[in-house]
Amino acid sequence: MDWPHDPDGEQGSEGMRQYGHAVLAKKIDEEEDFPLSAADYVEEYGDHPIRIDYETVVSVEEIFEGVEKEEFADFVEFHQELGRAMRENGYWFYEGADRFVGGSA
Repeated sequence: MDWPHDPDGEQGSEGMRQYGHAVLAKKIDEEEDFPLSAADYVEEYGDHPIRIDYETVVSVEEIFEGVEKEEFADFVEFHQELGRAMRENGYWFYEGADRFVGGSA
């Protein structure tokens, strides 16, 4: 796929290799962007690359296909919904993530 920028370049990783959830969160301003519409986020960033692991890159739009909420009231709600969608759709490969899900921590 032709990306609008290199997923590992300055725009995609802010100078360091960042993965999944971190890249999604860095595209918004916690103080100014909420409430945040999922449709507006996808409209603005849908074709942006998100590195999932060392060999997989998907678009923001692909990740948001699993997002159920239409709007996020705040940064915490955004993080929770994106984390849920990413785990349920195979985009979450962090070691030990199961410890923090479902109250089993």
